[in-house]
Amino acid sequence: MAKKTLKIIAQRLLYFVLLTGNMGYAFAVSPTNTYTVGFAQDTLANDWRMAQVNALRVEFSKFPNIKFIVTNAGGDSAKQIRDIEDLAYQKIDILITSPRDGATSTPAIARVYRQGIPVVLITRSITTDDYTSLIRPDDYTIARNAAKFIASKLNGKGKVLILQGVPTASTAIARTKGFLDTIKQFPDIQVSAMKIGNYLRSDAIRVTEEVLLSGVHFDAIYAQSDSMASGARLALKKAGISPKDKLVVGIDYIQEAREAIRSGEQAASFLYPTSARETAQVVIKILSGDVVPKKVHVESEMITIDNVDSIAPIF
Repeated sequence: MAKKTLKIIAQRLLYFVLLTGNMGYAFAVSPTNTYTVGFAQDTLANDWRMAQVNALRVEFSKFPNIKFIVTNAGGDSAKQIRDIEDLAYQKIDILITSPRDGATSTPAIARVYRQGIPVVLITRSITTDDYTSLIRPDDYTIARNAAKFIASKLNGKGKVLILQGVPTASTAIARTKGFLDTIKQFPDIQVSAMKIGNYLRSDAIRVTEEVLLSGVHFDAIYAQSDSMASGARLALKKAGISPKDKLVVGIDYIQEAREAIRSGEQAASFLYPTSARETAQVVIKILSGDVVPKKVHVESEMITIDNVDSIAPIF
């Protein structure tokens, strides 16, 4: 029995190699095995979500034995659920997803998790604990800080237009609740309108134009993504209004936001990393048989004219 055990150990040492990546990964993989990681993405029409996919591709490309599959739900919650179920049917080793509708997606994601497939949620959550790890910045705190910044810049008095992201996504839910919970502490600041922009420039252009045509007044724009902030600026310019005359605050901190902050057309943005690096690290640990934290916090930071030149945009 002892000789047999030693033989097994020797075989494992022979067939398992240690790969190290630039990010400090340590991953024991069999050279004869391929590990399949599936990512059921919400949409690839959003540049931030596309950047998230591309960043994950870069991370997983460091490991030749990892096959990375991406599905595109095209912004359709039902399609994303079907994608999740299809990936599970393909017997993937790990599921990554960022659910467009956390509540509706929960049963499907929970089933995958209970089947024994590790589930890694990236930036968006579900309504139960049926997942392996959740990696994200703190959306609620970001929203609170955005509200405080706007209140300060408006000297405690004014009207705010909110451009909301995908309303069923946990990110938008937290970014809305955190802002509203905080702004009510300033009785002379009111939300004059809240419009759904779905994190898309095109939708933000449309709804901002609707607000302008309706004659609703606002002094500031709280855009729950910088893509929507960009769309709002385009709508303002089309209406003959300089974005410099409105206090614009966004989230993500993309290159467009950096240039807008530099030019005075945007007051602030909140760094919102794609969380790809942290997610890849968690996936590698799972495949290595290591225990991973239930929640991984990714740091954020407010960007203004004071630090815009010292902090690089996420893309």
